[in-house]
Amino acid sequence: MSLAAWSREEFEAQLRGLGRAYHIHHPFNVLMNSGAATPTQIRGWVANRYYYQINIPIKDAAILANCTDRAVRRSWVQRILDHDGYGGDPGGIESWLRLAEAVGLSRETVENLSEVLPGVRFAVDAYVNFARRAPWPEAVCSSLTELFAPEIHKQRLANWPQHYAWIDRAGLEYFQSRVSLARRDVEFSLALTLERFDTRALQARALDIVKFKLDVLWQMSDAMALRYAGAA
Repeated sequence: MSLAAWSREEFEAQLRGLGRAYHIHHPFNVLMNSGAATPTQIRGWVANRYYYQINIPIKDAAILANCTDRAVRRSWVQRILDHDGYGGDPGGIESWLRLAEAVGLSRETVENLSEVLPGVRFAVDAYVNFARRAPWPEAVCSSLTELFAPEIHKQRLANWPQHYAWIDRAGLEYFQSRVSLARRDVEFSLALTLERFDTRALQARALDIVKFKLDVLWQMSDAMALRYAGAA
């Protein structure tokens, strides 16, 4: 006999409980937020995370390409604009490049992807390929790591200025913008997931999907921790 579906409240609690595996707890992130990271480690993280940033709108475009729901498309397209920019808004990718400059990297170095580690590339590509191939509600569900994102951005805003005075504070604008944008985005994707994953089997599938995305983020940190361990 199949198990009864969790209520919306119980299902949401299960999803939020996965935050214990968010990369905010990864030793490399803890190192950075505690003020113990070296300039090389900070720069390595920024250069590698750029590969993730530029693939976010590609991932979202894949979701749009598979989505048959006009109302969802009308909402989801904003995510692409947030990162690529539109009108007078330069977008999140441009903000990340400004962060790169603030930590002492050149745009050319970051944009040519020469610093991107194989483990980071593999993890990000796996995420994009999932979004291309999965049913679009599952791809939407995979974005629910945004449940935990505002806290990690707030930590950086609180800790980096006091620990890393050599970083131009203007370069931290990306983190400031994402505190509010991540909350807005997760409201939509969480509501959709709670509505569409309405059997225990589908709810279990949703949890597995979010765990997969958490693994993507953790693997990125693993690769950077291994490469930059002890780097001055």
